[in-house]
Amino acid sequence: MQGREALPNKGGGGRREGDNSRHVPVMLHRCLDMLAPALAEPGAVVVDCTLGLGGHSEALLATFPSARLIALDRDKEALRLSGERLAPYGDRATLVHAVYDELPDVLERLGVPRVQGVLFDLGVSSMQLDEADRGFAYAQDAPLDMRMDQTTGISAAEVLNTYAPGELVRILRQYGEEKQAKRIVSAVVREREKEPFSNSARLVELIRDSLPQAAKRTGGNPAKRTFQALRIEVNGELSVLEQAIPAAVKTLAVGGRIAVLSYHSLEDRLVKQVFAAGAANTAPPGLPVVPERYQPRLKLLTRGAELPTEEEVAENRRAAPARLRGAQRVREDVG
Repeated sequence: MQGREALPNKGGGGRREGDNSRHVPVMLHRCLDMLAPALAEPGAVVVDCTLGLGGHSEALLATFPSARLIALDRDKEALRLSGERLAPYGDRATLVHAVYDELPDVLERLGVPRVQGVLFDLGVSSMQLDEADRGFAYAQDAPLDMRMDQTTGISAAEVLNTYAPGELVRILRQYGEEKQAKRIVSAVVREREKEPFSNSARLVELIRDSLPQAAKRTGGNPAKRTFQALRIEVNGELSVLEQAIPAAVKTLAVGGRIAVLSYHSLEDRLVKQVFAAGAANTAPPGLPVVPERYQPRLKLLTRGAELPTEEEVAENRRAAPARLRGAQRVREDVG
């Protein structure tokens, strides 16, 4: 998803339009292996909730020749480029402009009651990072936009220029886990009164100047936590994810599987909580026989979160922060 030392990311190296050769999907083979038992049967439907440049989707279509793919993305440019990439698969691939918490509505419109597989690859796509004018990467000067769907919502610049100081501090602390949030926000408020923020380089310089030397010596680029926080706020990522993961689990047929790649602790914690709740026995203590409605709905497919191998990180530096969790639907909901 982003350049190393940049925001949590999901994709491979830089690319040019029409050139997917350098796009290396994160933990691809492990994701395919995790979903494989649910996708081998004819007529299986798999959903890629985060299409991006289409690397995972292309591999799903190629690996499971009898499966149908439904792929979602909020970024129209990603849909266009991936549409070209997946065109050889014809009507096996259905691409939809939607945010992933809209999955139940998308499936209803398509007349698909249940699916056999769901994949999430969270964060920012390679395309968004590598196109300078999107403003996601702090390593290059660009307009402070950060919207995954540039047709709607407010930009990162608007957040910086209009939010109350207390709200900015909350966002940097909560979404960026930035310990120096107050220092940074004080500087932002002081500078925005002189001139509104519009480009990333000015913000990066301000952050560097605001932090004590000790804070600049660890953890990579000192701007990365602030950029992560702004991106999450602009796109409503955590609130969307909070709705999307439980909704995706509900769309799974019995035996269906879900795999989720996350790139920072906030995402991973949320996924862990949803999976753990689904895999728990909810019966009151002391029951001699546990009724079906209290039995787990999910079986965990990973022990904790799986990490990329050293070889994967060497091939794709953007895989380094990835965390993979998976679960299988083992029963229907009972009233």
